[in-house]
Amino acid sequence: MEAIDLDRALDVALQAVAAAGAAALTHLRRGVVVETKPDLSPVTAADRAAEDEIIAVIRAAFPEHAILGEEGGARGAGTVRWIVDPIDGTRGFARGGMMWGPMIALEVDGALVVGALALPALGRTYWAARGRGAWRDGTRLAVSAIAELADATLSLGELRRLASHRGIQGLIDRAASTRCYGDLAGCAMVLDGRAEVWIEGGVQPWDLAAPAILIEEAGGRFSDWQGTPSFEAGHAVASNGAVHELVLQALAAPS
Repeated sequence: MEAIDLDRALDVALQAVAAAGAAALTHLRRGVVVETKPDLSPVTAADRAAEDEIIAVIRAAFPEHAILGEEGGARGAGTVRWIVDPIDGTRGFARGGMMWGPMIALEVDGALVVGALALPALGRTYWAARGRGAWRDGTRLAVSAIAELADATLSLGELRRLASHRGIQGLIDRAASTRCYGDLAGCAMVLDGRAEVWIEGGVQPWDLAAPAILIEEAGGRFSDWQGTPSFEAGHAVASNGAVHELVLQALAAPS
């Protein structure tokens, strides 16, 4: 693996999410105009401005690194790549909600080594570096120890993409409670120990890269629906680890 200064990379990730969050909040105060991208997902001028801020921070520190951004696509090539979502939860952001924010991850030789995400409207920032744990505003994070689905809280992504799956309905029936904050806030519930599993589907690598390393560094487990530790499959299970296999078994049921 290429040598990377994790302290410097983590500092850059934190600077970048802070800059993106500030840009988004500025747009939010001015009023948000929503456009529709070719894939029918929403985008705003704030998304583009937030990504520009992230790119500027990364380029100033690491001009040679590749970047994959939701709005700008792939920039550069190489074994070191930043994966950027300037505003995860654009629909909620555009309606003045609280559960949105930027996410950034650094991948080196195919392995995630740094991740950061923020919920600017709530004033919260989460970060992790490989082997150094996951943190929220200076507090070290640890996933819950609940091991039974009957006692567990289930956190779901966009219901429109998940509700028709028989396995999802089975998990809803078995869990003690189900919450649907969606987007990065749904993952944050597991990081904060307020839910045992977050399930997402129909998304892109930039929606999952930062959550993957954060969950693992908080002591949990991250995989696709088949159990492979991948953030590029477009669907994910992020859990406290104790209920992970039970969730995978449920998702294996025919839809």
